[in-house]
Amino acid sequence: MRNVLTHPPHLPLIAPSILAASFARMAEDCVSVLAPESGQAADLLHLDVMDGHFVPNLTLGPDLCRWLRRELPDATLDVHVMVTDPTRYIAPFRDAGADHLTFHIEPALSDYRDHAGGGGGPLGEGYNVLEVADQVHDAGMSAGLAINPPTPVEAVLDHLDPFEMILVMSVNPGFGGQKFIEPTLEKTRLISKRLRPDQRLQMDGGVAPETAQRTRDAGCDVLVAGSAIFGLEPPERPGAIALIRGELQPAQ
Repeated sequence: MRNVLTHPPHLPLIAPSILAASFARMAEDCVSVLAPESGQAADLLHLDVMDGHFVPNLTLGPDLCRWLRRELPDATLDVHVMVTDPTRYIAPFRDAGADHLTFHIEPALSDYRDHAGGGGGPLGEGYNVLEVADQVHDAGMSAGLAINPPTPVEAVLDHLDPFEMILVMSVNPGFGGQKFIEPTLEKTRLISKRLRPDQRLQMDGGVAPETAQRTRDAGCDVLVAGSAIFGLEPPERPGAIALIRGELQPAQ
């Protein structure tokens, strides 16, 4: 089974964010974390998709996902869409070979501007969260729901049931390399208590060897890390993965 989010071989899972990889040597960078010559391997790849509207940045699209699927046929591709209208992206990423698609709660909220973090574009028409989850499932992908640091945890608590994964952003979305926002751990603890054993809890933003243990202790079992992994030379990346997973301890 390719989707390790629904059939995890172990926990926690480590998901390097390719936003921090080299776009000039993307396939090589992804192989360096999924199949290193020695040491620990990551479990899946995290693809951050930004529309320049919900967040103030533009990143990758379905074409990069399609090429990754061609080069890495067995990899789990975890797509995180930071967009105003996630329904526009379901079919394109399904067709590109994505295994999972996470979208945000914020554009569905009436007070969207207050919770958009680094973005805060104009209000759209909104959407029904459960209907979008159904569309993702109908497309053959597992579904995730994401929440930004400014958004009260109550916004997602009534919507947990249909999702295979909940994503807590520990930075305001839009750019990599930001500092970990510590109070998001309390939000994570509250969500963790509500999830079933077959549901995953992911954290994305500022996750590194120095913050990983607190993240795991708060209940997260899928850890997204970008610059903490891809910011290192390829031979050093397995060691960072082992540190983030908790199989090694950071040097004091």
